[in-house]
Order: sequence, then structure tokens, then C-alpha cells
Amino acid sequence: MASSVLTLPVYRRGSDLLPGMFVTAIVAAVAVVGGALEERLVGRAIIEPLVLAILVGMAVRTVAGEWPRTNAGVNFVAKDLLEIAVCLLGATMDVPSLFASGPKLAFGIVLLVCVALTFGLLIGRAAGLSPKLAILVACGNAICGNSAIAAVAPVIGADREDVASSIALTAVLGVAVVLGLPLLIAPLGLSHYQYGVLAGLTVYAVPQVLAAAFAVSALSGQVATVVKLARVLMLGPVVIFFALRAHAAHVKNGGSDAPISMRKIVPWFVVGFVVLAALRSAGAIPDQASAAAKLGASWLTIAAMAALGLGVDLRSVRRVGASVVVAVGGSLVTLIVLALVLIRTLDLR
Repeated sequence: MASSVLTLPVYRRGSDLLPGMFVTAIVAAVAVVGGALEERLVGRAIIEPLVLAILVGMAVRTVAGEWPRTNAGVNFVAKDLLEIAVCLLGATMDVPSLFASGPKLAFGIVLLVCVALTFGLLIGRAAGLSPKLAILVACGNAICGNSAIAAVAPVIGADREDVASSIALTAVLGVAVVLGLPLLIAPLGLSHYQYGVLAGLTVYAVPQVLAAAFAVSALSGQVATVVKLARVLMLGPVVIFFALRAHAAHVKNGGSDAPISMRKIVPWFVVGFVVLAALRSAGAIPDQASAAAKLGASWLTIAAMAALGLGVDLRSVRRVGASVVVAVGGSLVTLIVLALVLIRTLDLR
């Protein structure tokens, strides 16, 4: 029987997966409870559960060491369930609403992502990062933080340590952006609309965008959400680009030049993301189903981040931390400057 072009994840025996999945679920639950406690104490989750999950997982791995029996389940959650989560995000997209802001802004967002990716790669390499880690940091800054890093990592063959390092440090800096970005409104003379665009263009994760923008005004929050979703839509094309780039490098280095399958060019979860986004925009996916997909993607992503944390010793992250901090910080400053230039150039008010 001929093999399918697009192949879904191969699921292993439940007995092999259960130990790792159980430990991952506990770490994820601790992160969710921690986020709930933050909301009760300070009104919102300053460090969102997704970030807590990877930090708690890394702490557990560092203190307890490696547990071989959990490896299969942890790897399954970190890779397969995360891919399902990225796929489900497509069902939450509303593409037509993104164009309500006008073609100039939509074009500007695409241009900014491309320029930010280029500068991010250059900054990462200048900071001494490996090519793959530089790509992860650049994608995290330019698109949507953790989700972009997690989606690009499989197609470029990034190491687990690189994924965890870039996610952890990008996420921590993302929290600082949420707290500090509103302080730019007064000195830069930004309107609430302009600030919404700035937040949507620069803040990493969608929950962080909501926290940074709706805390200023409803208008800022609405504008930031639309702009942020436009950035998220760039995830598919960027993943495809780096998949093609990785294959070209493989051939150049003496690898097989045989045509690669669609599965290798376009991972199944990217195809799923695009299809679900199209169905959602066409009205084929109702609001209730979209909300369920959003919730499912959120839970699966938290679990995947816990699994990534469990796979990395915190001391290995610390060894590369300084360079990553320089790269992430430099990329973020560049992104903010580019966003402000775009706002002024397009004369957004």
C-alpha cells in the first residue's frame, strides 16, 4: 500500500508513554495552580502558566535528575502533543477580521516580521549563538514567542536544550515587556490606537498581548489583538521557509538531493493549521468549536512546555544563558524600534 504524503504522528504503546505523561501532567498542574494563585494575589498572572510549566519542569529535572522510564512519555508530549496544539490554533483564527485594519497595516506587519527575522538572525550570530539557536530566538521575537520557537524547532532539527533555553529566556523577557511597554506611552506621545499596534507588534504571547494592551484601554486591547493575530498567521510561511532552507543546506552539505516529500516541506501540523484557519474564516467552524479548540491548544501547549522543561537540566541552560540574553534583548529592542518606525511611517493614529 502506498504511503500517504502527509503522515500524522506515530503513537507509541500506552505502557511506554504513561510514566512520562503522568509526571508531565503533574508539572503542568503545578504551573496552572501557580498561575491561578498569581491571579488571586495580584489580579493577573504576571508569569503565565505556560512559562511556569517550563521553569518548574527544568527545576524538577535539575533537582531529581533524569528518569529513563519517563523519557518516552515526555518526548511524546513535547513533540506530538505540541504539534496537535499548533494545529488547533488554526481553528481560532479569523482571517477576514485582520484585513479590517486596512491593507497598509497588513503589509506593514508582514514587512516587519521579515525585517525583524533578518535582524534577529544577524544579532544572534553576532552574539555567538549557533545557527539553529539564532533562528529560534529570531522567530520567537519576530512572530509569537514560544509557539513560533516550538513550531520552527522540529523543521530545523533544533536540540532540546536550544528549544528550552530560547523559550525560557524569551518568555521571561516577555514578562518584562508586558510590565514596561505601557511606560512608553507618555514619553513617545502614543495614542491608545498606536499603543495597541505597538503592543501587537512587539509582545510575544497572545495572553501577554492582552495583559499589556487591555490594561491600558479597550481600544488598545482590540487593536493589539488584531495585529497580534496577523503576526501569528506568519507562522505557517516562516515554518515552510525554514523547512526549505534546511533541506537546501542538507543537499549542499552532501545529503541526498532527491525531492523531499510534502510532509518534510510542510509538517502535517502546519497544513492542519492552514486548513482549520480557512474553515474558521469561511464560517464552517462555529464559535463554540473555536473556543474549545483554543482551550485545548492552551492546555496541550502548557503540557508540552512542562515536557520540554523536564527534558533539560537547568545547568545546561545557564551555560548558554548569557549569549541568549544578549540575542533576545538585542532582537527585542530592534523589534520595538522597527514597530515605532512603522507606526510613524504609516501615520497610524
